[in-house]
Amino acid sequence: MEKTSKILIVDDAEDTVDLLKKRFHSEGYDTAEAYNGEEGIQKVAEYNPDLIVLDVMMPKINGYEVCQRLKSDEKTKYIPILMLTAKGEVEHKVKGLDIGADDYMSKPFDYKELSARIRSLLSLKATHEKKVVEEKSGALEQMMDQVAHEIRNPLTAIGGFARKVYNKLPDDDPNKKYMEIIIEDVAILESMIKQLIELKSMAVSYKEPTNVTDVIKESLTVFEQDFSQKAIHVQTELTDNLPLINADKKLLKKALCNLIKNALEAMEAGTKELKIVSRIENENVIVTISDTGKGISKDKLKSIFDPLFTSKIYGPGLGLTFAQKIIQDHKGTISVESDPGKGTTFTISLPV
Repeated sequence: MEKTSKILIVDDAEDTVDLLKKRFHSEGYDTAEAYNGEEGIQKVAEYNPDLIVLDVMMPKINGYEVCQRLKSDEKTKYIPILMLTAKGEVEHKVKGLDIGADDYMSKPFDYKELSARIRSLLSLKATHEKKVVEEKSGALEQMMDQVAHEIRNPLTAIGGFARKVYNKLPDDDPNKKYMEIIIEDVAILESMIKQLIELKSMAVSYKEPTNVTDVIKESLTVFEQDFSQKAIHVQTELTDNLPLINADKKLLKKALCNLIKNALEAMEAGTKELKIVSRIENENVIVTISDTGKGISKDKLKSIFDPLFTSKIYGPGLGLTFAQKIIQDHKGTISVESDPGKGTTFTISLPV
């Protein structure tokens, strides 16, 4: 299942906005609208669009200023901007491109041409994002090698000596509690290093025809005791006759378990419901894992798969990094949507 691209339309001409909105919806895009520059900048932060269609001549803040602000902000500089203007002179096009606009069209425009340019810009954005992920993955593998060789041995020594000192201290020694803290922290770091080594070893996998629904059922079995203890209601809508996919069952189960574990950690209070759905869509097997936990703020969503990323809900770790790498190694995709205070949904798409 491909992610629905989001387009923000910023134009003070309501008829233009209505026209573009209808045309974009007919092509399967999601849209949001703003009718002046200030509202446009605000909507970018709220809506997090994949592309912006931006008019030049607007009240309050004109399109040039909006473009300049967005392109000078690290959070928004890579969002493609296609500028629209009633002015067709070369100098206006040059000004727009000079301040960072990715493309430029004059009104009145031919919608087929506009649509083609939007597809091109979205394709370039997707290529850029894929390259960033690949570069991160390469950096991660290099880091894993360094951690495994440079940190593992001294960390083992620290843990071993700390335990020896702890065992020799009398029970009433005030230093004993400090040794406990050292031992606990070393255990956390040793667990992370173990995860890093496991992540590195994932390059060796055994893929075979696999029913994803069977793997989901096995993954849920792992957490039966947790579901009971935390009073979590589990709802499943699993398709039994899914087409088989080529997968390493052990690794795929590991990815699903990490996502379920994160859902459990997010549901500490209030309504506790976990919903897992499997289905077939456009020659892909789709799995969604939804929780009713705390949710993740929009500014953190982009970093949620980064190694050792810490949010208020998930502590530093590699669980989501694991899941993403496993799914990508199976030629699939994983995405996340979240509503703070209401919950989070992870969507996995795996090719048949």
